[in-house]
Amino acid sequence: MDKRTLIALLFAAGCCWGASAGDKETALTEEKKIKTGFGWGALPAVSYDSDLGFQYGAIVNLYHYGDGSRYPRYDHSLYLEYSRYTKGSSIARMMYDSDRLIPTVRTTVDVAYLGDRAMDFYGFNGYQSVYERSYLDTDDRHFFYKNDRNMFRAKADFQGNFGRSKFGWVVGYTFYHFDMGSVDYGRLKIDPATQQPTLYELYQQWGFIRPDEAAGGNIHYLKAGVKYDSRDQLACPMRGVWTEAVVQSAPGFLNRRYPHTKFALIHRQYFTLIPDDMSLAYRLDYQTTLGRSHVPYYAQPLVITSFLTAAYSQGMGGKTSVRGILRNRVVGDAIAFGNLEWRWKFVRFDLWRQHFYVGMNVFFDTGVVLRPIEMDFEHSSITPEEKATYFRDFEPWQFHCTTGAGLKIGWNENFVIAVDFGKAFNRQDGNTGFYVGLNYLF
Repeated sequence: MDKRTLIALLFAAGCCWGASAGDKETALTEEKKIKTGFGWGALPAVSYDSDLGFQYGAIVNLYHYGDGSRYPRYDHSLYLEYSRYTKGSSIARMMYDSDRLIPTVRTTVDVAYLGDRAMDFYGFNGYQSVYERSYLDTDDRHFFYKNDRNMFRAKADFQGNFGRSKFGWVVGYTFYHFDMGSVDYGRLKIDPATQQPTLYELYQQWGFIRPDEAAGGNIHYLKAGVKYDSRDQLACPMRGVWTEAVVQSAPGFLNRRYPHTKFALIHRQYFTLIPDDMSLAYRLDYQTTLGRSHVPYYAQPLVITSFLTAAYSQGMGGKTSVRGILRNRVVGDAIAFGNLEWRWKFVRFDLWRQHFYVGMNVFFDTGVVLRPIEMDFEHSSITPEEKATYFRDFEPWQFHCTTGAGLKIGWNENFVIAVDFGKAFNRQDGNTGFYVGLNYLF
């Protein structure tokens, strides 16, 4: 199935499955309409991600707009998804978001079980770890950059403002359970004796992954921070600023192993070029480990955020961070990445009492490791030949860059079917990435 056919099928599925219950439409002007009461969007979870394969399942998003005075802002949103990918991943997720459940406080609750039979593991520190594309074409090393990961996540975030200002606070709690392991060749009906050790297994042999963290574990995170939010809407802001400074800690009294603390500074800004239709947006994200505490390898890819626009928030690499490079290609103890995106909604129409638009976006993404994860080569069991094969010297300020374009189909402003295609500048980051999912990147 080519990409154009896939996009057309997604749009047709969305149109056929869309509905609204008990809502009313009110004309504010001849060009702009609002919705009130309940509305919902649903579609088969038929999508494609070059890192995960084809997705199949179902997605339902329920909205309540109240009297419509804040449209396209909603009063309540409930998102439900169950889906699987052909490369072995699965998603079972429920997310609730509202600023009316607790008056003046935005409450976001997310519970998910995310299974991945072929999780990507490309080592630490970006270009310091060599990526050899030819391994994927061999029978005994086809899964060299894979391991098995099952993750359960329960996340609750609360945000409010200081008085009537745009400045506010952020607090939250997240629980993770990671079940990590080698590729389960039995499920793939492959004889393990025919396979070379994977990079994940080699990192354990060399001592770069400690024995007591190799199989995963639990993490309890507490989060607190401040924010500034002047966006005009949530799904696709046309103007405003959204900035967060957050400390996320796994304190020792909740975590028996590897207590640590991360700090994140995330800045997003939106500029209107043509009212309602064209905008320019960018995001800058900086994340670092505070102090010299050890962070378990399975927690290093996690990217801090107060609102998930996708099932995952990890990287760098893949559809939620730097589109076009391999998923989780860049992992470091301190990282930064950025996205610059031009957005244009060029067609608007109504169908079956639903409001739609078709848009496009052109983007440039980039990321860099600012502080590497320490790997003690001198005291490891790695041989000089293995080091020369799998590693380079770490060089600071080596950026991982991509560019690309996408298509967006907006449904009552908040339910957005998103298609993005990114191209990596450096073959060490892979070649291209193609993603079909929901929501703008930021």
